[in-house]
Amino acid sequence: MMKRVTWFAGGLAAGIAGAGYAKKKVKEAASSVAPVQVVKSAVSKARAKGRDVADAVREGRVVASQHEDELRAKREGRLESLEDHVEPGDKVFVDGEAVESGRVIVMRQPRD
Repeated sequence: MMKRVTWFAGGLAAGIAGAGYAKKKVKEAASSVAPVQVVKSAVSKARAKGRDVADAVREGRVVASQHEDELRAKREGRLESLEDHVEPGDKVFVDGEAVESGRVIVMRQPRD
């Protein structure tokens, strides 16, 4: 008889604890899908995507400007290839980092 009472008390305690935990999780899930929370989440994601787009546009403008400068220098004849000045086996460093000489472009201001 004592065995049955012990198992009943253990089951009762486990059931109460499980029901309390389930109730807590259901309330958390319900509050996270509330209309206010969904709107806040959507707004924050839209703002983040807007910042990403703005950053991409800024970066694109910078790269386009650099490419335009390079094309103008090439047209005006003031674009030199670094390969004309580097011998095989030489290392080229830009800001302290080794780079391939074919990836470096030297542009000079026109001389009057």
